[in-house]
Amino acid sequence: MALIFDGQGQYQRALKLYERALAGKEKALGVDHPDTLRTVHNMASVFDDQGQYEKALEWYERALAGKEKALGVDHLDTLSTVHNMAWVFDKQGQYEKAMEWYERASAGKEKALGVDHLNILSTVHNMTSVFSNQGQYEEALEWYERALVGKEKALGVDHPDTLGTVNNMASLFGKQGQYEKALEWFERALAGKEKALGVDHPGTYTLTTVCNMASLFNSQGQYEKALEWYERALAGQEKALGVNHPDTLGTVYNMASIFHRQGQYEKALEWYARALAGSEKALGVDHPHTQHTLRVLANLHERMGQTEQARSFLARLYAPKRPHN
Repeated sequence: MALIFDGQGQYQRALKLYERALAGKEKALGVDHPDTLRTVHNMASVFDDQGQYEKALEWYERALAGKEKALGVDHLDTLSTVHNMAWVFDKQGQYEKAMEWYERASAGKEKALGVDHLNILSTVHNMTSVFSNQGQYEEALEWYERALVGKEKALGVDHPDTLGTVNNMASLFGKQGQYEKALEWFERALAGKEKALGVDHPGTYTLTTVCNMASLFNSQGQYEKALEWYERALAGQEKALGVNHPDTLGTVYNMASIFHRQGQYEKALEWYARALAGSEKALGVDHPHTQHTLRVLANLHERMGQTEQARSFLARLYAPKRPHN
C-alpha cells in the first residue's frame, strides 16, 4: 500500500505506512533482514522524492550497510541502493561522486545480468544525465540512444521509463539549440505520460516534462507561452508536492526570472521573495539555491535604485556561515 501511495505522489501517506511496516519487520525479522532493509530503502526513496536529499542519503546508507552485510556487495538489491545513492548525488550537483556510484552499480549489474539487461538501462540512462549536466552532449546523446533502444524493445514505446528517456533526449536537443527537435520530443513524452500517469503526476514524470516545455519556450524568448506552461506546472506541483518542495520552488524562481527579463520588476521581486522564503525553509540559508536568490534580489533592488534594500540582501548573503550540527 505504501508503494502505491508513493507512486501516486502521496508521500506522507506512503511514509506513515512504511514506518508501520518497518516497525513490524524489525520486531519480527530483525534490523538486518533483507525484507526489513527493502523497507528502509523505500523510505529513503520517499525522502528523495520530496527533495530531502540529506535524509534520503542517511536512509540509503543504512540500507546499503545492511544489504552489503546480509546479501553481499554485488547482489542486485544492494546495487539498487548504490544506484539510488548515485541519483541523489547527481541531483545535488556532485557529479564526480554520482558517476563513481553509477559506475559501481553498472559494473555490478553487467556482471550479474549482462550488458543489455533492462535493469542496467536505468543506470545507463542516469549516467547519461551526468554527461549532459556537465555539457558533454555528444557523449550523452550516444548513451541516451542506447537506453532508448533497449527500453522500447523491453518495455514498449509508451512505458513511463521509456518516456523518461524521451524527455531527457528532448532536453538535450534544447541545450544544443535544436528547439524544433526538442519540442517534437517533449510533445511525444508529454502525450505518453499524460496517458499513462495522468496530467499532474509529480517527480520525474508528467510535471517535469511540463516544466521542460516551459523552459524551452523561455530559452527562445517566448515568455508568455513559457509562463503559461510554468503556471500549469506550478499548480500541479503545489498540489502534488507542496509549496516548499525544491521542484515547486524551482518553478517559482523560473517564473520570477521571466518577469525580471520582461522588466516587470515589482512582480519579479514578489516571486523571487516567495522563492527565497521557501528555499530558506526547505534547504537552509547556506544552500547554493538560497544564496543565489539572495544575490539576484540584491542586484535587482540595486538596478531599481533601492540601495538600502540591496544592502540588506547583501548583508544576509555575506553573513557568517552558521555551523552545522
